[in-house]
Amino acid sequence: MIKVYAMTCGWMTMSLTSLLRHESGMIKIPVPCYLIVHPKGKVLFDTGLHSDMISSPCERLGVLAPFFEIHYEESEDLAARLAQLDLSVDDIDFVINSHLHFDHCGGNAAIPNSPVILQKAELEVARSEVGEQIGLFKQDWDLGHDLIAVDGEHDVFGDKTVVCIPTHGHTPGHQSLVIRLDGREIVLAGDACYFKRTLDELHLPKSVFDEKKSLNSLEVLAEFQRRGATIYYGHDPAFWENVPQAPVAL
Repeated sequence: MIKVYAMTCGWMTMSLTSLLRHESGMIKIPVPCYLIVHPKGKVLFDTGLHSDMISSPCERLGVLAPFFEIHYEESEDLAARLAQLDLSVDDIDFVINSHLHFDHCGGNAAIPNSPVILQKAELEVARSEVGEQIGLFKQDWDLGHDLIAVDGEHDVFGDKTVVCIPTHGHTPGHQSLVIRLDGREIVLAGDACYFKRTLDELHLPKSVFDEKKSLNSLEVLAEFQRRGATIYYGHDPAFWENVPQAPVAL
């Protein structure tokens, strides 16, 4: 049996227009991480914020500090969330990063011995001079992990129950995760789809790496939704209110 657990690993306040083009004001959004427990291993989809964000967020954010207010308690740290499930970071077999922005791979540092699965396109740009220009900071991802760079769909356990799918556009190699369990299908969208409104209205953020690919990725997610899958949006606070939190499984 496969089980999936949602974990809130901090919150951020930022401008709404950064997430929904032409909107105004500020919004407080969750930083989600997910644990997938499969008979063949335990996987994290995204790892949230670096632990330094608890005590010194401005120092950690550097040039991004003016754009984010971080709300992050020790009880929300990834290790603390895993402890609620009687697990430690050493119990994790793989990390899957949707992409390499600080709020999705910052916690990789806490799991130094787990291989990291990411898209080849993401890694190639992150390693180039363009990487840090688009927020793929090496301090978050270039930590000596065994990096497994996949190209397109990737069946994590070889049984089609946990599958990475390319949803490029937000970043060069963004990926989402499809999980099939108990006769139902869920899709962890990551930042390919910030909010329910993003998908319902095809409402893109103020800026994306590739707008055409972002819209194509939303269509991929919409097709999953049409066939009955539940989409777990990247940072939707209204949706997140009704998501069961670990130690309760989805």
